[in-house]
Amino acid sequence: MTIPVKHMQNVAEGPAVSVLDAILKKALSQGATDIHFESGDGTFRVRFRIDGLLKTTDAIPRDFRDALISRLKVLARMDIAEKRLPQDGRFQFTIDNYTVDLRVSSLPTIHGEKIVVRILNFNLSRLNLQDLGYEDDDKAILLAAINRPHGMVLLTGPTGSGKTLSLYSCLENLNRADINISTVEDPSEIMLAGLNQVNINDRAGLTFATTLRALLRQDPDVLMVGEIRDVETAEIAIQAAQTGHLVLSTLHTNDAPSTLMRLGHMGVAPFNLAASVILVTAQRLVRRLCNQCKTPMDEKHCHELRQVLLAIPQTIWTSQELQTRPLFQAVGCSACDKGYKGRVGIYQVMPINTTLQTLILNNSDVHALAAQAAKEGVRNLRQAGLLKVVHGITSIHEVMALTQHG
Repeated sequence: MTIPVKHMQNVAEGPAVSVLDAILKKALSQGATDIHFESGDGTFRVRFRIDGLLKTTDAIPRDFRDALISRLKVLARMDIAEKRLPQDGRFQFTIDNYTVDLRVSSLPTIHGEKIVVRILNFNLSRLNLQDLGYEDDDKAILLAAINRPHGMVLLTGPTGSGKTLSLYSCLENLNRADINISTVEDPSEIMLAGLNQVNINDRAGLTFATTLRALLRQDPDVLMVGEIRDVETAEIAIQAAQTGHLVLSTLHTNDAPSTLMRLGHMGVAPFNLAASVILVTAQRLVRRLCNQCKTPMDEKHCHELRQVLLAIPQTIWTSQELQTRPLFQAVGCSACDKGYKGRVGIYQVMPINTTLQTLILNNSDVHALAAQAAKEGVRNLRQAGLLKVVHGITSIHEVMALTQHG
């Protein structure tokens, strides 16, 4: 979808409604995940976050700022008179008969309010684990875990790594009329029919912990906790996992082994971790190479990379295939941004077996957990990314920039 330039011209003379509609449509057509409305010293700009990077879009006169911000705050049911305190809200926007959920956050800055609009659920047809980038063996392990009757599955990674989409893809896989699925989030980012979704409200006393306790009295089969933030929430979730419920949640950790250490540092007892957690995944989003302009790497760099690839646990390619497949690098053309277009996930999928349970009970450190996982064929994030390089999906530069050694 292309937004004609004329819709963005003479914005000071047009209504805020039509200008905001044009901005939202343009953002959606370009695959943006966030829209930033920013006030500077005598300036006002709009930036889109596309494939993880912020890009400035059409210039908007500063004297149009107030009308545009007021329009956003009205739609999000925020107080338009309050400009001294941060506010949060949300609204829905319809494009081509499809309704998109938008979350709005305002922040007072020294040059005026800044508004960030998060696009939550555009293209929900992507709620499919295969489309998210899971390798076939990792997907099979994840599906086996979420189809168990009880236990805890943890999805981890930094903000913006795609955890929510993975989480809801798991829920969509479980979403049937004979299963009671309840979620508690801050706030619910994706509306999914068939789920009982609760937004926490700290001011009203509706915290993660109090909501979880209430949900346990609602005859649940599956519980999804948007994020484990404290030991109280962790212990209630673990109790639920140990008493016949499947619990899915997220944490902000660098990789799968460090997730177990993080919960331990929060105060969760080792025997509770060992008895409840059945799977931990970690993930990142890497940019996809543009299919129209990507080109093979020179043979010298290919040879060095193939030696590394031969050591990666996988059953997709033979040694001969790994040493002969072409490996690609970014170039750049009119159809992409410096050789990249779109993003895909890379994943570390670590099932908790009896050996890892023993290490957890013995308070083993993160290095021992990671070493044992590696012995059992669990790929780390860098190795998972390198498989995407072999697939021709991303570049070695992108993987190295977004993953750690180990």
